[in-house]
Amino acid sequence: MPTFLCTACGTSYPEAAEPPGRCPICADERQYVPVERQRWTTPAALALGHTNAWRQREPDLFEIQTQPAFGIGQRAFLIRTPTGNLLWDCVALCDAATRALVEALGGITGIAISHPHYYTTMQDWAAALDAPVYLHARDRAWVMRPDDRLAFWEEDVRPLGPGLMLHRLGGHFPGSTVLHWAAGAAGAGALMVGDTLQVGADRKSVSFQWSYPNALPLSGASVARIAARLDGLRFARIYGAFGLHIREGADAVVRASAARYRALLDAEQP
Repeated sequence: MPTFLCTACGTSYPEAAEPPGRCPICADERQYVPVERQRWTTPAALALGHTNAWRQREPDLFEIQTQPAFGIGQRAFLIRTPTGNLLWDCVALCDAATRALVEALGGITGIAISHPHYYTTMQDWAAALDAPVYLHARDRAWVMRPDDRLAFWEEDVRPLGPGLMLHRLGGHFPGSTVLHWAAGAAGAGALMVGDTLQVGADRKSVSFQWSYPNALPLSGASVARIAARLDGLRFARIYGAFGLHIREGADAVVRASAARYRALLDAEQP
């Protein structure tokens, strides 16, 4: 029996003779069910018409994105470190070519995921590359395929090795997480955010939303808490979702954006 994938969000479901009746990830207000209805595919069918494109963003940072776009257009990043490589976030397609390239780069010692919209086929990646998947326990309910390789953590901060630190910020999901990579940006520090923080189209701002597609905001208090948890972290660069990045001064951008967001929530617009 096949594993079924939701074509709208890329989430994978347990092996079954028929696809599920609904995708809870899409039915949630933070996502949406397409107007043409819920549709399903399988990993084998996905591999027939799609491939993973690679781009080197920094000497030790590789971006992986499925072409043509699938799901919500998720991207994954492979970060190389002297003590082992980490896969940040996940895409649904885990084909033989991708596995060979990951192994050629030294394999991975772990997978860390920002929030449920990037869970996709994390179980298949973990099995193929013999690695644990680090997920925040507050998002456990959104795991559609239980697996022994899923490692749930409960703290607000979780080290993954020298220079790699997970920070639970919450907001978008209760367990929404970012990864601080101290060696990124030539040692100035990089923050891998998924869309826990959403980089603006101007590349000079970030936004904070409970639901991005449905434009449902976070409260000012939540934004203040997120900004406070990042205060003191050194990062010049942000790697966000959907091809959006901030190349320099990213820590100052986050502080200014949080202040601007809260001011707009409090102000009465003419």
